[in-house]
Amino acid sequence: MARAETLRQHLSDNSPERCFFGRAARACYSHLSRGTCLGGRLAELTGTSVLLAAGNQLTAALAPIELDGVARRITILPPDAAPEHFVALIAGAEVDAVVGDLNSPSEFYDIPLRVAASPEIGAADTLPAPTFQTEWVMLTSGTTGVPKMVAHTVAGLTASFAAKPPDPSIVWGTFYDIRRYGGLQIFLRAVLGGTSLVLSSAGEPVAEHLARLGEHGVTHLLGTPTHWRRALMSPAIRKISPRYVRLSGEIADQAILDSLRAAFPRAVVSHAFASTEAGVAFEVSDGLAGFPVSYVEQVRDGVEMKVEDGSLRIRSPRTALRYVGSAARLADRDGFVDNGDMVERRGDRYVFTGRRGGIINIGGQKVHPEEVEAVINRHPRVRMSLVRSKRSPITGALVVADVVLRSGNDDVEAVKGDILTLCRDALPRHKVPASISIVPALDVAASGKLARRQG
Repeated sequence: MARAETLRQHLSDNSPERCFFGRAARACYSHLSRGTCLGGRLAELTGTSVLLAAGNQLTAALAPIELDGVARRITILPPDAAPEHFVALIAGAEVDAVVGDLNSPSEFYDIPLRVAASPEIGAADTLPAPTFQTEWVMLTSGTTGVPKMVAHTVAGLTASFAAKPPDPSIVWGTFYDIRRYGGLQIFLRAVLGGTSLVLSSAGEPVAEHLARLGEHGVTHLLGTPTHWRRALMSPAIRKISPRYVRLSGEIADQAILDSLRAAFPRAVVSHAFASTEAGVAFEVSDGLAGFPVSYVEQVRDGVEMKVEDGSLRIRSPRTALRYVGSAARLADRDGFVDNGDMVERRGDRYVFTGRRGGIINIGGQKVHPEEVEAVINRHPRVRMSLVRSKRSPITGALVVADVVLRSGNDDVEAVKGDILTLCRDALPRHKVPASISIVPALDVAASGKLARRQG
């Protein structure tokens, strides 16, 4: 399928009715072929650098369809962006217009042009002609300072799927927020494929979200491994029967892949590697953690990979254009992006071991928390775990683990003993947790990933 020049041009007067379904309302984006969610003020935004500051995901989904090709840049503000970073972000992106809800934060009031967006689509008397290849700017997550702003084109964002023929039977669903890279990918898949999309909603109980996904007949559902582990803990998981399940954003260990295969035996279960900077690098659908060594040895769909100093590096036509408002290099001189994702070769496969910046130092020996979690999660009574460091006056740090069990009826001390035995059998001594705590839940960041804090 050849991508239309802009998202709006991809729609047509005879497009079938396709909708974004929110928690409390829906909006049929197909009506934007001749309609507007911007109150007829789109022409005022021609050539501007727009900050999309929408508190409502329906608004965040509709407005970019209008802005693509009209604004020169769209910077998408995620819902968890820290207000203390707004001044730097606005300056870096050269923002001269803000599009959002009527209750946009007061920090934006000094921006010259403010346009209210609404999930209600009205008639548009005239539509400005598209004249720009709009830059789409995403913010990185997981940083402690001002997030980096990463510039993409729609062509780059959709390169991994734009050539696939449309399938009208698909209904997309996501646990992600579409204002993050993973969620934006699903949004674009829906629009380019002419299909509906069920959106997530911050604070919505997992059971309610699963019920909505089932009500709308979602066939393709995506989220982080943490999203999926939380979903599998809910009895409402029986309300959905997707035929395609995908994980990304965190390491997909064998335990979660096996659990999803058991829950959805007829579904394709895959996991993908992607980053805000490098884009989507690859997808694995063979049911195994990690990826084949051949992925590094061969160029696949224009994507080249190499492993250097233990980190996976990507060169791809899907890579972002650059960082906005920063002189930092996005890629090395050869065009490879290093996101700090560490891998280890085991036989004919590479497995992810963790992030370079997340290593725990135990008396000079390095521990990747995710590697220990992968072992703990193999225990049949464990649903999910978080491995972290705890200060030690002797070694500087100790490895400790917080564990969520599948049910509350277990003999806790026996399970803890079994987990420790499993770890001792599979891991070097310095990687074995010094203690294990059974907890009712783990904190999850707005990105859908486990909230990792060092103790």
